[in-house]
Amino acid sequence: MSIIGFFKYNKNRRITIEAWIYCMIYRFLIFFIPMRYLEKYFGEKEKESHEQGTDRDYYWAYRVSREVNRIADKTPWDSKCLVRALAAQHILQRRGVSTTLYLGVGKDENKKMIAHAWLRCGSFYVTGGAGEEYAMVAKFKK
Repeated sequence: MSIIGFFKYNKNRRITIEAWIYCMIYRFLIFFIPMRYLEKYFGEKEKESHEQGTDRDYYWAYRVSREVNRIADKTPWDSKCLVRALAAQHILQRRGVSTTLYLGVGKDENKKMIAHAWLRCGSFYVTGGAGEEYAMVAKFKK
């Protein structure tokens, strides 16, 4: 799709541009800044947003989820689960939508420890799935 086509046919172009920018910013921050310093920007530690959201919250959560996951697959850098979750969290926060960021650990098929991040808005998982196969180690409300 050309640039003209992008602006003409993309109904979510603002969210798409935000997703690209925030994926880039958070990838840079995660790469260069130790996690213990970044953690204070994730939200209120050990608190969760409401289990049920409003129709407005779900409207934004669905749109942001779709665009962040679509854009993150196409970035020239790695936009894995934490980058996606932080980008979506930031975009939703700008729209007044409360979310919970979860960090967890699990094991892959080779028994190596792996980390995962996922984002929830109400009962909808915006990025990273429900994290069912991971043991949650931290949660942050924003």
